[in-house]
Amino acid sequence: MSKECPDCHGRGYEVVSTNICPQCKGKGTSKSIDFMKISEKDIDGFLKSGAACEKCKGTGNIDVTTPCETCEGLGRIYICKVCGAKISESGDTEDELCDSCSRSQFVYALDESCDLKDVEAGKLYHGIVSSTASFGVFVDLNSHVRGLMHSSNVGIQPEVGDAVIVLVKSVKAGGKLDLIPKTLTKYETIELEKELPLKNSGEINPSMKGRLIRIEGEVIQVKQTSGPTIFTISDEGGFVPCAAFESAGKRSYPHIDAGMIVSITGEVTLRDEQVQIEVMSMKLLTGKKEAEVRTRVEKVIDEKATPADIPFLIKSDIMEKLKPRMLHVAKEIKKAILHSTPVILRHHADADGITSAIAIERAILPLIMEIGGTEAEYYFYKRAPSKAPFYELADVTRDISFALEDSSRHGQKMPLVILVDNGSTEEDVPSMRQARVYGIDMLVIDHHHPDEIVDQYLIGHVNPAHVGGDFGVTSGMLCAEIARMINPNVSDTIKHLPAVSAVGDRSEAPEAERYISLVSDRYTLEELKKMALALDYEQFWLKFSSGKGIIDDILDLGDHTIHKNLVSLLCEQADTMIKEQLEICLFNVKSHKLANEAIMNVIDVENYAQKFTFPPPGKTSGEVHDVLVKRNPDKPVVTIGYGPDFAVIRSKGVLMNIPKIVRELREEMKGAGVSGGGHLVVGSIKFVEGMRTEVLSKLADKIAHAKVEH
Repeated sequence: MSKECPDCHGRGYEVVSTNICPQCKGKGTSKSIDFMKISEKDIDGFLKSGAACEKCKGTGNIDVTTPCETCEGLGRIYICKVCGAKISESGDTEDELCDSCSRSQFVYALDESCDLKDVEAGKLYHGIVSSTASFGVFVDLNSHVRGLMHSSNVGIQPEVGDAVIVLVKSVKAGGKLDLIPKTLTKYETIELEKELPLKNSGEINPSMKGRLIRIEGEVIQVKQTSGPTIFTISDEGGFVPCAAFESAGKRSYPHIDAGMIVSITGEVTLRDEQVQIEVMSMKLLTGKKEAEVRTRVEKVIDEKATPADIPFLIKSDIMEKLKPRMLHVAKEIKKAILHSTPVILRHHADADGITSAIAIERAILPLIMEIGGTEAEYYFYKRAPSKAPFYELADVTRDISFALEDSSRHGQKMPLVILVDNGSTEEDVPSMRQARVYGIDMLVIDHHHPDEIVDQYLIGHVNPAHVGGDFGVTSGMLCAEIARMINPNVSDTIKHLPAVSAVGDRSEAPEAERYISLVSDRYTLEELKKMALALDYEQFWLKFSSGKGIIDDILDLGDHTIHKNLVSLLCEQADTMIKEQLEICLFNVKSHKLANEAIMNVIDVENYAQKFTFPPPGKTSGEVHDVLVKRNPDKPVVTIGYGPDFAVIRSKGVLMNIPKIVRELREEMKGAGVSGGGHLVVGSIKFVEGMRTEVLSKLADKIAHAKVEH
């Protein structure tokens, strides 16, 4: 191809210097004129201003020029259409190739998107021998285009599967290709793909059925079926499933996995009334192109993930201070969903933990299914309770195991783990370290007293203690507000969950009263307490199961009649079992008056309480404590329920710091294996069984030195 010479601007010469015209001496006019050779109009002009000098054309100057070296005086230069180099006058300008490129022939490799219309006679192509016959050899230029090398043109007979280079001699009627084999020692391959409009998944709709399109995006899931391989592609418009078929049950494009950036060409089809792309060609994008697509997709996702900065349901100075952290966590959750990253929602197995998780669940499930389709909940979401108020090694082991299985079976990414009503303490660190090995991101929304060490393992952490608050602002309150930031449409559905959380965790913070008042037109305080008790009771029997349907009914998220009947029944059963447990335990409680005037009550829940039934040791200790507080309304009271290797602490009016006590005991009592934590005045401690007497004695001493409120 050619273009105007940039040096001479198409003139073909360059001006070296400028001299005064020797004929007119720089005046630009002629002294004489032949009147017989000019028109009447020119005569009028001459009489007025004189005649222009013929040599300098009236300028008075003569340019001294030399032919342009760049274009050799042609005014245009020719560029090689392959390498962009300038072609000399002796070059092959007819084929628009430079000397180097003309000596190195070009062989085209047809992309799977190409068809017969993309093949030109007179050009060279890569092919694969597909079959042989007595009259010639059939060669596939791709899976859609086939031609014949006639036996008269074939020297050495190739084998099926051999790679060959062929010249397309002609395209005959009916689309038959007449091919001639070529042996080349030097050539360059040019990949040829069909020019198709680039679409994003949000632009593809059923009306486009049958059209060929091209998309670029990230592979978020690879699922092998008994037929095709289904690649789920995420781009700036959302997601679209792409079916690639090689043979029944065989993995297509085995070199492409989740997390890679690809370009796909295919036909828009419909499967179960949903858009799907039948893959003709899939290419892995790398380098600059990969970065370009990632940047483009990430920019759109970042915009879509912006959470709703809406007012809280109630007034709370603590949450106002926490709002930037809450918005950050909401955005990270939305970004994970938009990236089709699986979500594991871990929560403490009590009323506060359950309401926390259900609030987040109600917000994210519609978004997950909007992005991933109706089956996305099965592939991209899991909710699981944790018995302890921290992320145990048993929990993380299960989560990693399931994640690796899903990655292997479905080609999914490693999940985002959201810890609610746990995750803030040093006890969580061993599990977090395991998660980090597998590149698992983690978020925490909690109200247990936090340890700074956990933050290095998290991409977001919301805890009221970060802004001067305490456990009175429950996880259920925080999660409900974060859920509304993620998906404001769920506000009415979940606005009673913070109140259930508040009564379940016995919060005395002003926020608790405000959330309870917020839903007083729908639920009485007694009804909220019954929901919290029913949650604790049912989760005890569910153990490690999420109990999705039952939990929804307890929280009045389904049929209201079933809700009322179920909560009434569960509370009746729970109250009966609590009453039986209290009759046993209260008879065996031992009470002592400490040096700080606090009354310390102790109960051996291993030997003087029913085991393996409801209420468990923690709740048993809490129920005993509630009774003893009522018996001593004006006194500070501490209740310790202990077993062979643990102690559960409940307190009212004693200003202690259980996480701090745990750290002190661990340092002071070598060999006791002390661990644990919780809130400042509510928590648990573990230790080795052989050191129980010493640990409990030291614990009582520390409680006796704590300040008290009267």
